[in-house]
Amino acid sequence: MACAARRPPPGTRALLACLLALALLLAGCAHSPSATPNPPGALAYYWSSLRGHWALLQAARPVSDWLADPATPAALRTRLALAQHMRDFASARLHLPDNASYRSYAELPRRAAVWNVVAAPPHALTLHQWCFPITGCIGYRGYFNEADAQAEAAHLAAQGLEVAVYGVPAYSTLGYLNWLGGDPLLSTFVHGSEGDLVRLLLHELAHQVLYAQGDTAFNESFATTVERLGTALWLQEHASAATHAQDQLQQTQRQQWRALTQGTRARLAEIYAQKTAATPNQQAQAAMKKEAMEDFRRAYAVLRAQWQAAHPSQDLRGYDQWVAQANNARFATQAAYDTWVPALEALFQQHGGDWRQFYAAARQLAALPAKQRRQALCTLHPQPGVELGCGAVQG
Repeated sequence: MACAARRPPPGTRALLACLLALALLLAGCAHSPSATPNPPGALAYYWSSLRGHWALLQAARPVSDWLADPATPAALRTRLALAQHMRDFASARLHLPDNASYRSYAELPRRAAVWNVVAAPPHALTLHQWCFPITGCIGYRGYFNEADAQAEAAHLAAQGLEVAVYGVPAYSTLGYLNWLGGDPLLSTFVHGSEGDLVRLLLHELAHQVLYAQGDTAFNESFATTVERLGTALWLQEHASAATHAQDQLQQTQRQQWRALTQGTRARLAEIYAQKTAATPNQQAQAAMKKEAMEDFRRAYAVLRAQWQAAHPSQDLRGYDQWVAQANNARFATQAAYDTWVPALEALFQQHGGDWRQFYAAARQLAALPAKQRRQALCTLHPQPGVELGCGAVQG
């Protein structure tokens, strides 16, 4: 922690290495009793992460340089200018941190910034965790090299866990490295749709507002809440009619997708929560799980056909891959991003849509002990179902 206190003099490599290591310990965007505090090869993992993040920072140049460079492609120039407009909007309208983050840009020779590994038991929607000094225990582990991520996934699968590996277009260093240039715009996400670009920027900047150690669901739900509310405001104030129409199509599909996956997640949670008396053996529980998964895939096939009929040219391969590889790890990871969004949206409305007041109230929640935070969120949630753990907390 002390190594982040001041800017190092030129050539102080040890201090720079300390800060870069700190950044990777904080990295993420993406509660098993079997948390891994010091997994095998931890030092090698930290060193690989250090090198990966340093390479990313070395590749970044100020956006102003890219815009002034005649060799910059016109399409990229347009996207970077738009991203800077969004960056100004984020601080001016949403009062998100006004700092060095997303004022530079880096071209990466890969399709993702990092690859996250997640895992869960065969009969629970509880993410396996890795524990770090700064972030506490989190339900994913990120790698700059996809092969390393796949190797970790294979190691966990050999232990009987269900695993998933997925590419992440961006991650946050929580503002700790803004003195060193902050988190840059990346080629892995800058060319997305206008709606998706502003969503990602707002989501990652929101991570710099607060961080509750060891509570991935709260942290990601907070960032998702800022992302959704802020994007709606951006589209209302700045987007063209065509952009509105494109985004509306995407959001309608995503809402239908969330409804489908949330329903399946709730069903799986009920199956896993059944007592031994109701489920005499794991074979019976496995059969119920298999049926739920089959119903999920059948329902998706119907939904997909509707989407395809309405817009034949759209690319649905991302959804197709998710469904083909659906397991407890994927469902549990998805829950981390939206579990508390309704509760936090209610908190935003309680404060009259005032962003500063909302952030202050959310910080108060982040400062609470985990059990009290969950209880407060359950109280805020419009439908605090048992699948959220609210029944046990409130009862």
